[in-house]
Amino acid sequence: MCIFCRAKQPLALAPHLTLQIPLAFALLLPCPVTEPDLIAACLRGEPRAQRQLYNQFAGLMLTVCRRYLKRPEDAEEALLLGFAKVFQALPTFRQEGSFEGWIRRIMVNQALMELRRREPLHLSFEDFAQPENLAATPATADTQLQADELLALLQALPPGYRAVFNLYALEGYSHPEIAEALGISEGTSKSQLSKARAMLQRRLQAVTSI
Repeated sequence: MCIFCRAKQPLALAPHLTLQIPLAFALLLPCPVTEPDLIAACLRGEPRAQRQLYNQFAGLMLTVCRRYLKRPEDAEEALLLGFAKVFQALPTFRQEGSFEGWIRRIMVNQALMELRRREPLHLSFEDFAQPENLAATPATADTQLQADELLALLQALPPGYRAVFNLYALEGYSHPEIAEALGISEGTSKSQLSKARAMLQRRLQAVTSI
């Protein structure tokens, strides 16, 4: 909701400032309420529409960024840089699919860029556990975790495992898409997903057995 919608007292203006429209009329101006209206207002460069778009999606997108980045400040930086790209790319959105999904994809790409800067991915595509131990563990962690548990356990994974698991299990990417996004083979993507699931399962079992 914009400041005009919340205002209950007349707005005090400096003597040298003048309004282009009557103040009473300005107070009645509605915030964009539908998604197409909001997008159109942002394309016109209206600050309160841009603020509304940010407020509407920032919480969800910060959660997305935090799944990839351990430090909250890194996730917040990815969020701000991601929104800058959202507003820059907004003219290219054709309103044919999910707007939230479109924003989310930009945020995921930005989070991956930040992840590469903060944590070398190539180091985490090595084996961190014995294959026989991993194979014996059911790979069902992504369906059994609560949101807060999942976030904590995801952040504890090696960065490559974390990236692959997020992209496949939470974002719905295919293995060819993951391979292209991370610069790895499809086989490596499948292997890292299996190992990430097994590692999550073992760690969840360790937490719940305490």
